[in-house]
Amino acid sequence: MREDMTRRPDWVVERLDVRLDGDPELPEFVRLALRRNARRAHLLVSTVLGKHIPADPHAVHETGLELGRQVAKSLEGCSALVVGFAETATGLGHTVAEALAAPYLHSTRRAAPGVAEWAGFEEEHSHASRHRLLPHDRALLSEGEVLVLVDDELSTGRTALNTIAALHARTPRSRYVLAALVDLRGEADRHRTAHFAAEHGVEIDVVALASGSVTLPATFLADAAAVVATAPDAAPGAAGTAAVISYLDSWPPSARESGRHGFRPEDVTAARAAAIGVAAAVAPQCGDRVLVLGTEELMYAPTLIALELAERLPHVRISSTTRSPVFAIDEPGYPIRSALSFASHDQAHDGPGTRFAYNIPAGLTDIVLVVDADADSPQLHGGLVEQLRARAERVHLVVLPCHHPVPEPLRAPTFGSYPRDDVAWLLTDLSGVALEAPIEEREEAIQSGGAHYAESLPIEYQPDDAYQRLFERALEASAARIAHAVGVVTEMVLAERGPEPVLASLARAGTPVGVLMRSWAQFAHDMRLPHYTLSIVRGRGIDTVSLRYLAAQHDPAQVVFVDGWTGKGAIARELGAAVLAANAELGTLFRAELAVLADPGSCVRTFGTRDDFLLPSACLNSTVSGLVSRTVLNRDVLAPGQFHGAKFYRELANADMSARFVDAIVSRFADVAAEVARDWPIVQAGDRAPTWAGWAEVERIAQAYGIEDVNLVKPGVGETTRVLLRRVPWAVLVRPDAGAELHHVRLLAQQRGVPVHTVDGLTFRCMGLIHPKYTRAATGADGFAAAR
Repeated sequence: MREDMTRRPDWVVERLDVRLDGDPELPEFVRLALRRNARRAHLLVSTVLGKHIPADPHAVHETGLELGRQVAKSLEGCSALVVGFAETATGLGHTVAEALAAPYLHSTRRAAPGVAEWAGFEEEHSHASRHRLLPHDRALLSEGEVLVLVDDELSTGRTALNTIAALHARTPRSRYVLAALVDLRGEADRHRTAHFAAEHGVEIDVVALASGSVTLPATFLADAAAVVATAPDAAPGAAGTAAVISYLDSWPPSARESGRHGFRPEDVTAARAAAIGVAAAVAPQCGDRVLVLGTEELMYAPTLIALELAERLPHVRISSTTRSPVFAIDEPGYPIRSALSFASHDQAHDGPGTRFAYNIPAGLTDIVLVVDADADSPQLHGGLVEQLRARAERVHLVVLPCHHPVPEPLRAPTFGSYPRDDVAWLLTDLSGVALEAPIEEREEAIQSGGAHYAESLPIEYQPDDAYQRLFERALEASAARIAHAVGVVTEMVLAERGPEPVLASLARAGTPVGVLMRSWAQFAHDMRLPHYTLSIVRGRGIDTVSLRYLAAQHDPAQVVFVDGWTGKGAIARELGAAVLAANAELGTLFRAELAVLADPGSCVRTFGTRDDFLLPSACLNSTVSGLVSRTVLNRDVLAPGQFHGAKFYRELANADMSARFVDAIVSRFADVAAEVARDWPIVQAGDRAPTWAGWAEVERIAQAYGIEDVNLVKPGVGETTRVLLRRVPWAVLVRPDAGAELHHVRLLAQQRGVPVHTVDGLTFRCMGLIHPKYTRAATGADGFAAAR
């Protein structure tokens, strides 16, 4: 097709008096077409990119390599980082980087939830102008002495200069190279480039395989608009009947599918091997006329697959779908002879829209459609796939696994008030999102089934002076006891998961405990354990994005999940099921076990104590947990690929007791060290099998008080405190021998007008009952008394 195109007279030149002048080889690389774009009506269509015009994959690949070789000459031995422009030049940039054995990144218009934009710039004449750079490893943008920017053509050079301006502000370099198949800049554009270089004190070289110019008549925009108006927009084609053969596992997950988030020289080797595997699976099912069809920015992997298929089959061509709206007309000498249109099938940053596939020839035996997993959507199957079924005898759908970079953890001082090294927050910062609702309003929504408790936040309770003094007295009275429990549980973790376990606390009740365990390991053994905190939500499971991050950084078998205490064991059960499911999904070996400071519910094997006593960290909310809210899982504000969310309440800094709590306990480590050394081996050697006594107790109390939902019964000092702080409490049950440790519970109950009842035979010191007014008939204390 390429040879046929270059022999024909140019339809746009003849009809609209446009001149394409330059090097003799220029027509070998580009043809003129018309855009459906009022800002820039002409389009240079490459014959060797494998984009709009199906091309020989060997010619596509060799052209990119040749451009890379020419760039190498200009580098004069300097190292390079290559950046390609979406969407047309993504594959070309890949091949230039391959020729240079250089790291590569291409810009994207794809939505990438959870990945922060490193830089962005504008393509001024484009219908979709915003480009974003989303490297997984931000250090990638600092690599290479020379930055090589690759595009299919340089028309004005403005996009390249916009890119250099954005990147030079972040990682300045002294040299830049603009590489393109064709350089069609006019004199004014060349002067602009030279002026920009002088203004920024940099050197900008241009490397192109052909140069020339496009001369447009004064009436061109109007004339082009009139021509385009004579034909309707590309319409969806008829659905066909060809068989669809899917290949879901032929490309291994270990091979990156594109340079959207970064691509290194070693990734080329993996991608070439993966392409061989795909071709080996597909070729035996194919006839003698095959088109490999890439999708938008995904061009390099389809080209590699086409190269391997061409080694096995007689006639293979490569092209790609596009978001570019081009005027199509079946006229000799015009490069866009036919068009298919279909709805977008992936998450575009600028929202859904119409996509196109041009020049798909008749008489094909097979179309090999290559997509990544994120684009393998119902829209794909109901749109593009259905239309392709009318264009060939068979459609082969090859789905490549997506490389999903996980977001980076948050750290102080930008998030949380603990020292930076004490904890990394595997959370998404939702500080600017309105999520708080009155307690009664939240309770009604939760109990009526209209909302999950993790979709909103309660308004943070701020204690009065009397309650704050009670916290201080409780902290002073229990600091040594807590220090002992911290030492015992940490020593057991070190003995069972040594030599260097990774602490993964469950935010937020587990976060202070993780900080304390890390402090004990440093105090007793001069060990600086990694400590992360992540979210788990009852009924929704653990944050698998966080697990993916941990698995990328550490051996999952070394990760120890940490929490503050157990009650009926709902979180311990949730963790067990969620981790097993995550292991199956991610192929990891996380251990579905929980280590806690206090295990009064007898739900875990690793604990500091099984006594139900006051942990002062339960007395407060964010002001004892690094000023961080309870975690949020709300898909209206969190996109796929993001960590669960939380808020950082910077405005409460004056009331922050997080450091006070930790320091008070750490100050007692030396006092309890000898006791810990004596006691932890005894605890470890004892009968630690969970009895789930807490769960049995909750079921007994729920039945006795006519409560249908066991989640409305919260056992233990810590859970009762949280009921009084966050929920709509119905009553508090206390054991006769509860003693002074429940002063704060009695004070909170008094402040909220909640009755406190002494009940014989409780396993726990106290239990909090959430008001079941939204699930059954009950009214105040009388309703409670009737239920008893």
